[in-house]
Amino acid sequence: MAKVKEFMVMFFNNRWLVFVVAMWVQSCAGIGYLFGSLSPVIKSSLNYNQRQIARLGVAKDLGDSVGFLAGTLSEILPLWAALLVGAIKNFIGYGWVWLIATHRVPTLPLWVMCILIFVGTNGETYFNTVALVACVQNFPRSRGPVVGILKGFAGLGGAILTQIYASINWPDRASLIFMVAVGPSMVVISLMFIVRPVGGHKQLRSLDGSSFSFIYCVCLILAAYLMGVMLVEDLLDLNQTIVRIFTLVLFLLVIAPIMIPIQMTLSRDPLDPKEESLLASPRTNNEPAKPESEPDPNDFIFSELEDEKPQEVDLLPASERQKKLAQLQAKLAQAAARGAVRVKRRRGPHRGEDFTLTQALVKADFWLIFWSLLLGSGSGLTVIDNLGQMSQSLGYEKPHIFVSMISIWNFLGRVGGGYFSEIVVREYAYPRPVAMAVAQAVMAIGHLFFAMGWPGTMYIGTLLIGVGYGAHWAVVPAATSELFGLKKFGALYNFMTLANPAGSLVFSGLLASSIYDREAEKQAQHRNQRFDKLFVGDEPLKCEGSVCFCTTYIIMSALCVIAVVLSMILVRRTKVVYQHLYGKTRG
Repeated sequence: MAKVKEFMVMFFNNRWLVFVVAMWVQSCAGIGYLFGSLSPVIKSSLNYNQRQIARLGVAKDLGDSVGFLAGTLSEILPLWAALLVGAIKNFIGYGWVWLIATHRVPTLPLWVMCILIFVGTNGETYFNTVALVACVQNFPRSRGPVVGILKGFAGLGGAILTQIYASINWPDRASLIFMVAVGPSMVVISLMFIVRPVGGHKQLRSLDGSSFSFIYCVCLILAAYLMGVMLVEDLLDLNQTIVRIFTLVLFLLVIAPIMIPIQMTLSRDPLDPKEESLLASPRTNNEPAKPESEPDPNDFIFSELEDEKPQEVDLLPASERQKKLAQLQAKLAQAAARGAVRVKRRRGPHRGEDFTLTQALVKADFWLIFWSLLLGSGSGLTVIDNLGQMSQSLGYEKPHIFVSMISIWNFLGRVGGGYFSEIVVREYAYPRPVAMAVAQAVMAIGHLFFAMGWPGTMYIGTLLIGVGYGAHWAVVPAATSELFGLKKFGALYNFMTLANPAGSLVFSGLLASSIYDREAEKQAQHRNQRFDKLFVGDEPLKCEGSVCFCTTYIIMSALCVIAVVLSMILVRRTKVVYQHLYGKTRG
């Protein structure tokens, strides 16, 4: 009995258990990607027009991205309490929408519906924040893979929930809203006490590398499986039993990573002391900072390197540059110890140290990340929000295929972006934002494919945009934590997510919709029809052909090129930081 109790304690405090459970929580954080399936139900039930649905979409994007309260509460409350708040908001927001859509309660004005959609979707920000905060602290030296996998499951959440709904086969289409309100809330509440920091910096094991490889394999199999199931269910008329078997296999794939913490607990593989010595214990919010009279020499010596190093050092090969920086750091340490050099202490932290949000907001690097993210992810979200209209304008009869495809490519982009960026920093000690520049270059090409509107380009464009957009959300959180610290990571991350609704509002809500309406009106006038307003009866004005979005996506492509330039400026500015963070581990 004592051994069973010991096993349960070790299992419950295993950082891999926290990671796997956080993956499941993140699967419930993809509600926003289901809006394309929810909006037709709301539109038909409440007799909304397309412009009113677009306003609900903006409220959804705001709810999905405005996470200041989630970031603040994650620093004040226990993480389980923050998850509970998110589950309650999800249940109340979408639960009330379900009651209205099924006419169980009186219909409310549009602005109240926008608030309900905002509140329901805003619950995701709590799931995202808690999962990321807990796991980047538990895996401080594997932030790229961890963030990529977690954000990947958030991107795939919509496809997973859609498959579960298909297996239930409720006759009422509004029941999808009910499932969104109840399902994620129940899952999160049942798991909320597991997702927390557990001293992961002390749990390095030799099996960690193979464990990440196993999870990557599961992710690839899961994405390929969902893609196959989607195509089979779309092309063939399957009976409900087969659909439920598909869903059961999906559950088994999602649950499969639980084998890792079980194996870790049973094997009790000894800790590698050399690896542990490379990591410092992350300071919690309650730990006092070091007194000003006793600064850590490594902290201020690193901050002085940027001022004292000769400019020609940056032009040297990586190995030579690392040696020169190490020699300069040793000289500064000796000089400071003798009192021969008086180290200048700038006000506030330096890059790589712990920043508050207020301190980060005055840093150029912070705004370079934000604006690069706004241009890159904002243009990608424009595609996601308009994918249905785009496919219809090009003559595709089943636009939901592209909606599901971009969800899967988004998932692979997040997982792959985390993996690729980790290779960049681990193997070459090169700044992680270079992976963001690559993703934005890929997206620029994808937008050009959309602008052409040639046969088959929808498939290529969906692939490139989905992968590029997803990679942003693996690279940006990890880079932000590296440059501005983990102490206030929740607030910093949630400020970065504001780039999504800002980009959606400008690029989709203003630019894309205005160009679409203008081209649709031209086509209507060409058909000798007179329109005094956008809608006649219940039929929205429609645009046909590649001209509907051609101008929009040429502009989006140009914006992605600008984003590449901003990312490369950030890469140049942060080379020394990444050499300091990862250069030592390469040897």
